[in-house]
Amino acid sequence: SVDGLGVPGLAVWKGDQVSASIAAASVVAKVTRDRIMERLHDGYPQYDFAVHKGYSTLRHEEALRAHGPCPEHRMTYANVRAVLTAREEESTS
Repeated sequence: SVDGLGVPGLAVWKGDQVSASIAAASVVAKVTRDRIMERLHDGYPQYDFAVHKGYSTLRHEEALRAHGPCPEHRMTYANVRAVLTAREEESTS
């Protein structure tokens, strides 16, 4: 089920392979995400968002450790949280 949808939902295993509408929605979502990441890159080029498009890469992890997270990072993600924790520990030592 989808929270807030108000009607039953159905999971479709490998849906983008068996449904043209799911496949199309997947392409639209990926293109939209890529465009968002390219705009984020303009504001935060040190993270290389335009290249990795939101996937954790070695280069991005290095930038995250070097610069700390920006407001757009998801603070609940383990890698971001680890950097925050390490920075907090450094500042209190």
